[in-house]
Amino acid sequence: MLTPEREAKFREVAARRQPNLTVILENVHDPHNIGAVLRTCDSVGIKEVFVLYSEAGLSVKNIHLGVKSASGAHRWVDVHLYDNVEACFKHVRQHYDVVLATHLDAAAKSIYDIDMTQSIALLFGNEHAGVSSEALAHSDGNFIIPQMGMVQSLNISVACAVTLYEALRQRLSKDMYTTQCPMNAEEQAALYQSYYQRHIDKDKRKKAFLKE
Repeated sequence: MLTPEREAKFREVAARRQPNLTVILENVHDPHNIGAVLRTCDSVGIKEVFVLYSEAGLSVKNIHLGVKSASGAHRWVDVHLYDNVEACFKHVRQHYDVVLATHLDAAAKSIYDIDMTQSIALLFGNEHAGVSSEALAHSDGNFIIPQMGMVQSLNISVACAVTLYEALRQRLSKDMYTTQCPMNAEEQAALYQSYYQRHIDKDKRKKAFLKE
C-alpha cells in the first residue's frame, strides 16, 4: 500500500521534474560512475538519461552493475540504452533543442556562461578518451568546467554533478521547480501514475520473493 507520506513524495517529485534537461553518457567504463550520475540526475529533477555504448567491449552489464551504486535512483530515472550513435542522437533531438558536449577547444564555454534553463542535453564522454569525434559531430557546441589546479580533469561523475548543480541553480532562480515548471499538470499527473505503478510493481516482486 502507498502511505500518504509516500504519495505526497511522489507528487512532489513529479511536480519538480525537468523534462527539458537531460544527460548523455558516452562509453563510460566504470559502472559506479553511471550509478553516481543517476543519483545526481534524480537529485536535480532529471527524468531520463541516455547511455550510449559505441565502443567495443562495453555493454548493458555496466548499467546492471551501476544500479548498485545508484541508491535506488535508477527506479525513478528512465535510462535509454543505445549502441548506435545516430539512433541515440535522433531520439535526443526529438525532445531537446540543444546538445552541448564536455570537450576542450577554443570555442568551449564555461558552464557559468551557458543558459542551462533552455531545452538542453549535456554530453559527457568516458574516463579516458572523452567524447568521441562521432558524438561531437552531433553537438551544437562544447563546455568546460573552470579549474584552478595542476590536474585539469575531474572524475566523470563529479564533472556531471558540478554541471548539473549549476543547471539547478539557474533553474531555481527562474522558479522552474515551482511556478514555472516546464512540465504541465497533465504531464505531472501521468508521471505520478508511473511512479505509483513502479512502487506497486516493486512491492509485488518483494512479496513474491518472500513467499519463495
